[in-house]
Amino acid sequence: MQKSTSPQRPHSIHLTKLLPLVIFFTIVILLYSHDLVYKSWTLAVLPFTWRMSNATFILSDADDAFDITFSNYSRETLTASPYDDVVPPILHHIALGMSEKDWVDRKDTWGESVQSCKDMHPGWQTYMWTDEKAEEFVAQRFPQVLDIWKSYRYPVQRIDALRYMVLYEYGGVILDMDLKCTRGLGPLRRFQFVAPEAHPVGFSIGFMMASKQNPFVRDLVDNLSRYDVHWLGLPYVTVMFSTGCHYASVIHKHQSNRGDLKILPGPLHSLNGHVSTPIFEHLGSSSWHSYDAGCITALGKMPLHFVIVLLCAVLVLCVRRRRIVRHVKCTLNSLV
Repeated sequence: MQKSTSPQRPHSIHLTKLLPLVIFFTIVILLYSHDLVYKSWTLAVLPFTWRMSNATFILSDADDAFDITFSNYSRETLTASPYDDVVPPILHHIALGMSEKDWVDRKDTWGESVQSCKDMHPGWQTYMWTDEKAEEFVAQRFPQVLDIWKSYRYPVQRIDALRYMVLYEYGGVILDMDLKCTRGLGPLRRFQFVAPEAHPVGFSIGFMMASKQNPFVRDLVDNLSRYDVHWLGLPYVTVMFSTGCHYASVIHKHQSNRGDLKILPGPLHSLNGHVSTPIFEHLGSSSWHSYDAGCITALGKMPLHFVIVLLCAVLVLCVRRRRIVRHVKCTLNSLV
């Protein structure tokens, strides 16, 4: 009687032999692109980790003895007295894309909102950062960032990066041109850093206050080169992840002293669209938002496992994009 033999499983054998090779190449890819993996991971998980630890960074009456409605403070209050003023009395507005003459000629566009903040803060020093002043400032004070700053693909990236450099060097208050001040910012001057909470996650960089040469703001400047990635041709995602609110919020998330870096809670203080908050009327321009602007909002609503899968797909495309483009060009050339 003939003995029956077990059926061969060639595919299983081949897979077993291939497994060490797959593991090897996976390790090589991770080593080759570990920094990209780290950046991608920190950016992708922010919606799930923003409020997970040390929630005392959210400004409140309970933790900070601060009235977030501002109803207990005079509209004209310019100081944090009886607390020390750690934020200097300086207002910064950024008007890149304009020369000094352009700003004078086009004051009718944002002149009213800019002037409202000057009027609410009499005696404060004011800066209007136009093209000439900005490039000279970056070249003199941050020469290590100049090449990156000039090479940014989108003008708003230069505006964002300049915010951090100006705020670090001088301290004070950075204000978007479309923010109309409705009261003095004095009560907030006792905190090392203040910004409003953004929707759906992180904080908005359209309004920031900081002490001079603040270590957190320095980290925002120092990490610009590390996060300088063009994300798959998506303008909004590229801006938000390289210089914008999402980028700044990731750096904030990794600070050891988050409790000192205060965030005004949303939705009361969030600057989304044309809204009024206790301290501003936000005229809500946001004209640079592109077709992919919904990506950040959608990301915050996704399950974590889906985000991880999406992140892996993006990483593969980022690592192999040059090879893919080369292959497509060669294929097209062979067809001609």
